[in-house]
Amino acid sequence: MDPDPLAAPLPPLTADQAVAELYAAHWRRLVRLSVLLVHDQGLAEEITQDAFVALHGRWSRLRDPSAALAYLRQSVVNRSRSALRHRKVVDRHAARERLPDHAPSADASVEAGVRRTEVLAAMQALPRRQREVLALRYYLDLSEADIAATLGISQGAVKSHASRGSATLRTHLAPHLEDLR
Repeated sequence: MDPDPLAAPLPPLTADQAVAELYAAHWRRLVRLSVLLVHDQGLAEEITQDAFVALHGRWSRLRDPSAALAYLRQSVVNRSRSALRHRKVVDRHAARERLPDHAPSADASVEAGVRRTEVLAAMQALPRRQREVLALRYYLDLSEADIAATLGISQGAVKSHASRGSATLRTHLAPHLEDLR
């Protein structure tokens, strides 16, 4: 009796197939994660694209293809960190050579009052780790275990960073929360 052909294991996905499926399912969320970290849509798209390209190039060396999404998340977070470090160096260099800034325009002061800007500014003011934990938790709705794995920290550290970050955001955004009531 021949074995049931339906019971045979499926062949593993090629790099092209796997990355295409991951891209279709997770591209938008990974870009949004990066936007929350770097505050630049174009840069976030580039960071996410680079993470997918790197995954494709390393696909044959992945020990556990089912962990590819976690690898992508971690890659996006790490590449976002690198972009922020690079931006800081560029800004420091530009500040040395820049003339003093002029007074902000009327448009800039109006934009500063927009809630979205306030929330992003409050997030940016948080320490890096708190900002990353809150973005992963409340934007991607990841569990504490997934956040810990993505950032390479313990679940207790995730809880601590989330608690401190949330408390700081509540304090900073309290005047804006009053306006919503």
